[in-house]
Amino acid sequence: MGKKVLVVDDDPDIILFSVTVLEEHGYIPLEAANGEEGLKMIKEEKPDLVILDILMPRQSGIRLYRELKTDKSLKDIHVIVLSGIAKKTFLRSQKALTEFGNAPVPEPEVYLEKPVEAEVLAEKIQQLLG
Repeated sequence: MGKKVLVVDDDPDIILFSVTVLEEHGYIPLEAANGEEGLKMIKEEKPDLVILDILMPRQSGIRLYRELKTDKSLKDIHVIVLSGIAKKTFLRSQKALTEFGNAPVPEPEVYLEKPVEAEVLAEKIQQLLG
């Protein structure tokens, strides 16, 4: 059985693109339209990898990433951030949250800026999941 990968993005075109890449490489795609839905699916489905957008309605990817990396039962799930915002901006937001007394979180294993080529996304997924 293939490994499960959850795509959390509010853009239907990005979800379709990511799901297509996943299916072509033998992974089982799961979908969530926002961070709130994504967290619920992560807890129910325990995916092997999450492809996460940052700017979304109803709980941003910034908060979902923090939740993933600070929850003992979820912190080992691989995360690829796939976002339209620069990595520097994302890291600055995480640093700001840490300064407000939240626990520090590690940098994402993979950070890709949109748009991304299908081959690049597939390669990064395979690097993380084997």
